[in-house]
Amino acid sequence: MQQTTDTPEATAFNEVELDAWRGFLRTHSTLLRELDDELTRMHGLPVSSYDVLVQLDEAPEGRLRMSALADTVLLSRSGLSRLVTRLEGQGLIERVECGTDARGSFAAITDKGRQRLNEARVTHRAGVRARFFDHLGERELRQLAKVWSRVLDES
Repeated sequence: MQQTTDTPEATAFNEVELDAWRGFLRTHSTLLRELDDELTRMHGLPVSSYDVLVQLDEAPEGRLRMSALADTVLLSRSGLSRLVTRLEGQGLIERVECGTDARGSFAAITDKGRQRLNEARVTHRAGVRARFFDHLGERELRQLAKVWSRVLDES
């Protein structure tokens, strides 16, 4: 009996594939949870908020259209809207109306947001180094960088 590609048998993972996939998922989940807990505890800034501040800090003039920001962060558009409202309430970002498009607006990082980001950045980088980089050699990091690039380029 010939298997088609849409049967459970044909799409089953072999042991190596399963180990690689499960390892990736567990590692991602564990590291993200630990980094999130640490940033929240030390700076009152979960990883999702940190990510938004980083994106804005790195953007020209420290601002991005909301639609562009949504494309760069790991949140849904509705989740991003709620997060932007919270960050705005904390004075870390501000919404700026778009002069050329009345329907559009920008999210812009404030001086207070930059200060909080700079404080949190030290903690975050140390956490990433201790939990990830310090467990790998330069050759392994280069290999991982190539792998992630290949996976994303082909999806």
